[in-house]
Amino acid sequence: MTTLAGQARGTQSEQPTTPRTAATRTATSSTPASSVGSSVGSSVVATIGSYVALTKPRIIELLLVTTVPTMILAEQGLPPVWLVLATLLGGSLAAGSANALNCYVDRDIDQLMRRTARRPLVRHTVTPTRALVFGLVLGVLATVELALTTNALAASLAVAAITFYVVVYTMVLKRRTSQNIVWGGAAGCMPVLIGWAAVTGSLSWVPWVLFAVIFFWTPPHYWPLAMRYKDDYAAAGVPMLPVVAPPTVVASRIVAYSWAMVAASLLLIAPLGPSGPLYAVVAVVLGGVFLREAHLLQARIRSGAEAAPMRLFHWSITYLALLFLALAVDQLL
Repeated sequence: MTTLAGQARGTQSEQPTTPRTAATRTATSSTPASSVGSSVGSSVVATIGSYVALTKPRIIELLLVTTVPTMILAEQGLPPVWLVLATLLGGSLAAGSANALNCYVDRDIDQLMRRTARRPLVRHTVTPTRALVFGLVLGVLATVELALTTNALAASLAVAAITFYVVVYTMVLKRRTSQNIVWGGAAGCMPVLIGWAAVTGSLSWVPWVLFAVIFFWTPPHYWPLAMRYKDDYAAAGVPMLPVVAPPTVVASRIVAYSWAMVAASLLLIAPLGPSGPLYAVVAVVLGGVFLREAHLLQARIRSGAEAAPMRLFHWSITYLALLFLALAVDQLL
């Protein structure tokens, strides 16, 4: 490259300088400053977008959906707005940290799967070192923010959630066992504990029931997605249950976890739990629809028809959002 550059400079020195200089000045003067500014602005926006993508914002949204209703249940009413905002900020930073670090650790297998092929590290829009630093900084910010604005218990739970997701799930379980998402999913249950702790400064049996609801919800939520992208996981060498077990076995376990999830959700109904009739009706109806979808998936697989697992996957997101919304509205009413 140095030789080519030298040849180019030598060629330029042999040519008349006046016409070339005039042409260069003309070209430079004709370049709009707004175009340069627009290019720089677009680059900055693209860079910010890449870092935001590392945090997996759609997953964060789902986690936050469970946090606010839990805080309302803990307060038995509407908590102070500043406390809700502070907890949401800290929870978002913690989840973003875990997700960014997950992208860093999984960058080798992400490039092998279609579902993850557009992640920033795969597209080389963020370097691995910067992604690692970004994830660690977010984790520190989350811990400090929660400790200063809520309490030490909430901050400690955030640290535990990040550590569990990155170390236990991503680094240990994910590539070694088909039960990866079962036990690794516990990290996604932590926001309810953080939300409860932020309000009360302690933990009772109620947030642990909410923890159990999300824990049992995770396999029937994620395994249908893994069924859809089974070939991706197989190519990457990740032993998700649909990769290593027949579809009938996967469907049976989805049904079993769905029943456990619905049973856990009913423990919150009075007189055992703190929720009233509105939540009771919604929990029963939503749980019935979820069980119907799980059993229909099993029936389609047993009959040899198209499994269509994404039906249950999409419904599972709606189920969790509506269940926790009902939990909040029930308390407010």
